[in-house]
Amino acid sequence: MARGGLIIFDYLLDESDDMHSLLLTDGSTLLVGGLHSHILEIDLNTVQETQKYAVETPGVTIMRQTNRFFFCGHTSGKISLRDLRTFKLEHEFDAFSGSLSDFDVHGNLLAACGFSSRLTGLACDRFLKVYDLRMMRAITPLQVHVDPAFLRFIPTYTSRLAIISQSGQCQFCEPTGLANPADIFHVNPVGPLLMTFDVSASKQALAFGDSEGCVHLWTDSPEASFNPYSRETEFALPCLVDSLPPLDWSQDLLPLSLIPVPLTTETLLSDWPAANSAPAPRRAPPVDAEILRTMKKVGFIGYAPNPRTRLRNQIPYRLKESDNEFDSFSQVTESPIGREEEPHLHMVSKKYRKVTIKYSKLGLEDFDFKHYNKTLFAGLEPHIPNAYCNCMIQVLYFLEPVRCLIQNHLCQKEFCLACELGFLFHMLDLSRGDPCQGSNFLRAFRTIPEASALGLILADSDEASGKGNLARLIQRWNRFILTQLHQDMQELEVPQAYRGAGGSSFCSSGDSVIGQLFSCEMENCSLCRCGSETVRASSTLLFTLSYPEDKTGKNCDFAQVLKRSICLEQNTQAWCDNCEKYQPTIQTRNICHLPDILVINCEVNSLKEADFWRMQAEVAFKMAMKKHSGEISKSKEFALADWKELGSPEGMLMCPSIEELKNVWLPFSIRMKMTKNKGLDVCNWTDGDEMQWGPARAEEEHGVYVYDLLATVVHILDSRTGGSLVAHIKVGETYHQRKEGVTHQQWYLFNDFLIEPVDKHEAVQFDMNWKVPAILYYIKRNLNSKYNLNIKNPIEASVLLAEASLARKQRKTHTTFIPLMLNEMPQVGDLVGLDAEFVTLNEEEAELRSDGTKSTIKPSQMSVARITCVRGQGPNEGIPFIDDYISTQEQVVDYLTQYSGIKPGDLDAKISSKHLTTLKSTYLKLRFLIDIGVKFVGHGLQKDFRVINLMVPKDQVLDTVYLFHMPRKRMISLRFLAWYFLDLKIQGETHDSIEDARTALQLYRKYLELSKNGTEPESFHKVLKGLYEKGRKMDWKVPEPEGQTSPKNAAVFSSVLAL
Repeated sequence: MARGGLIIFDYLLDESDDMHSLLLTDGSTLLVGGLHSHILEIDLNTVQETQKYAVETPGVTIMRQTNRFFFCGHTSGKISLRDLRTFKLEHEFDAFSGSLSDFDVHGNLLAACGFSSRLTGLACDRFLKVYDLRMMRAITPLQVHVDPAFLRFIPTYTSRLAIISQSGQCQFCEPTGLANPADIFHVNPVGPLLMTFDVSASKQALAFGDSEGCVHLWTDSPEASFNPYSRETEFALPCLVDSLPPLDWSQDLLPLSLIPVPLTTETLLSDWPAANSAPAPRRAPPVDAEILRTMKKVGFIGYAPNPRTRLRNQIPYRLKESDNEFDSFSQVTESPIGREEEPHLHMVSKKYRKVTIKYSKLGLEDFDFKHYNKTLFAGLEPHIPNAYCNCMIQVLYFLEPVRCLIQNHLCQKEFCLACELGFLFHMLDLSRGDPCQGSNFLRAFRTIPEASALGLILADSDEASGKGNLARLIQRWNRFILTQLHQDMQELEVPQAYRGAGGSSFCSSGDSVIGQLFSCEMENCSLCRCGSETVRASSTLLFTLSYPEDKTGKNCDFAQVLKRSICLEQNTQAWCDNCEKYQPTIQTRNICHLPDILVINCEVNSLKEADFWRMQAEVAFKMAMKKHSGEISKSKEFALADWKELGSPEGMLMCPSIEELKNVWLPFSIRMKMTKNKGLDVCNWTDGDEMQWGPARAEEEHGVYVYDLLATVVHILDSRTGGSLVAHIKVGETYHQRKEGVTHQQWYLFNDFLIEPVDKHEAVQFDMNWKVPAILYYIKRNLNSKYNLNIKNPIEASVLLAEASLARKQRKTHTTFIPLMLNEMPQVGDLVGLDAEFVTLNEEEAELRSDGTKSTIKPSQMSVARITCVRGQGPNEGIPFIDDYISTQEQVVDYLTQYSGIKPGDLDAKISSKHLTTLKSTYLKLRFLIDIGVKFVGHGLQKDFRVINLMVPKDQVLDTVYLFHMPRKRMISLRFLAWYFLDLKIQGETHDSIEDARTALQLYRKYLELSKNGTEPESFHKVLKGLYEKGRKMDWKVPEPEGQTSPKNAAVFSSVLAL
């Protein structure tokens, strides 16, 4: 039988005697014994009898096997030991005079139990016979306190024996010691007798079978492993007709055909007469918001490009007008995880689910990122360790003053989060919808000691399984990144010599621009019961919501909770200088200055806070229904005549629908006012208030500010994937102007590399069953006008000049490049040959499918180890001006010496003889070359730039992989191209980046020669056809004739070797 209970085959024996014992000797051979004088050997592959062994003593009821013998237990009470190959009798023990009940073998010991002959017949013998297999003789028998019927060795720590009686008594003892009555346990069988007993291969579980057909399982832990390579048990499928699954009638898409209905000729209950029923046509679905946004009108007809958010001729079918937005017809196809499952059985909408990259043998080249992101904004890839912070990186990027400040920042620290964040923001600026990765930023993040101390660095296993509390994690990360950026800006703007002992903390908002943006100055007052008052000034970069203890369900505005959290008042024990001891004090906090950007951690970390949000949303919904009774539209449908009003202010104030009011407690705007006695007034601010008071009301009165919601970061609860973090961000006009050439504001959902425009109400709707708020960002109105938003590239040409090596043993004789002189500085359009070599930090995680193909779960994590740039023109053409080995502090799993030429020790500053630099130093050189507008020539540059973490415009990349490539054909290696076109033999033993970069430059020159600078594509196509024909004949392998000189010995290398 199979593991699932299915019968594989039946084998009918010719003998009429009963079979009593089976022994599986290996994976395909079975021994069968019974009450006759021979034992059969059956091949399970062919299902045929292969051998028949004769036995001297008939009646084999028990068989065991070790690496020395076959053991056969007979009904006569004897135990015979037989040769493993010939099955000949080697030795025999006469154990019991009556009959044998059971025996077991472990190591050099054999223990048996059975029946002895008495005057009244057979009686159960309470002495276990124990034999030493080294001397082949009996040793002292073991007396037990139960009637032994079954026994097994349980060799966990010692060679313990489990002795079982048929009445259910179980005793454990050592085979060479004395049995203790205290070691007796009792099994409660359903039937009167135990009929069988066995021990799992892992020795962690005992199984007892009783006469009523029940199995009793004993284990030493709740999750026991039954064998060394345990798999989940496959149970037989129950009959669906006999046990129908429960059906949820609230699911409109549930197929009722799951219920088997017998054929009948009678009238069914659902056959209503026409007089009692009326057809109810489906309402037209609302027009997609993206269509309305991009539509142009000609007369009374609107034209808009197809956003392709739905399949052709398919629309969502909703029976209820108030259905939630999540269903199986969501706009974005779900990630590959759970693609086989029925989406309507899950609450989380597809666009909010955790997205994963499906890797193929080509890696990421054939993964369709455009399916998940049809905008021109850049997403972030999630497969990098600690990429849970992707949503917060997007929030900081879409804060215009923060983006400009960070991109203008540059310092000398090797691992500076502000610098790395600026580099990442630059990539997001250059991208036209292609995803970026924050590998360098996260690499620097992992080196910060404070991040590790705060528990912000997750292990790969915890991140994959979702063990960490992502909501708490991202809130701690939010506080950490703001503090870290503030300190990095302080160190750049304030010289270290002028900073006091408290330089690591911040005391005023003027210390840095980050402080001016986020810092809120406060006075903390401590009042003792003796009347003594202490006032201490401080500042904070963010606030944490503090919820009231009241559980009566009364309405509580978000503004009230925010005021309570900012002006916090609490009773606590504190030191009183007047009383000279700890006393109960009243701690109060007063605001002296409001920040330009208000950052709020929601702290919804338990059911108590979640219930508070849910209850307030329900109260707010009821109040909104009363306020808009008779005015609320039941759906978001618009007639063609109403489209004119969508662009007008009156059209923007249309009455919200029921769906837009559900699960909403958070306001889009709040109004904050500083009072004369350092108090604070906070209230919700709506569009109606603005129309009543005027848009300039907040600026007319001193100390009154209106804050608009910019972003919400939410925690998605999904038990299937462990949850994820996404962000709703209101993208401003300047970003749309740069990316799309239009000036408008729009809310977007950022879910790693999935980006989708959403309705603004979706940003503040929190269904606490699966969508929990974590972080809120409010900004002052007209904030951008207060700050200088010009970006000046901080990278100067001096980064290309000569620099010292980190390696202590490096000498001038080891130099492999000549740095650029001032008169050699590259200009726009200059050619630069580039090649990079890499090492592996983490191995690839993959699994084999049932059909034998490999599926990549997580790609290997690579780190750049060597970067080489060679001159592409001028008298020194072909001579390198950058040949940097990159020092790394992370553990290298594989140096890939055969392919990279990197050897252990080359990246170690203590023993390396190479020109060793930091990644940041070399990164700045490449960034300068990109910004100046040079064109990079290389082979396979896409992967090089990806691992280096650079975004290079496509018109600045000349990749020989694609220059010498025909559509739908294989890519050709640099080694074969160099041999075919240049008659060069490269990459003999290992790869050398100088050699590869120079060869790529020569191939590009050859390409220009063959294609006449691209003017004769047809003649070059013939050249490519000849290349592919030659490659197929040679099996794409370069011949190795004797005496072939290496290109390194050619004259073209003489100038470099002279160094």
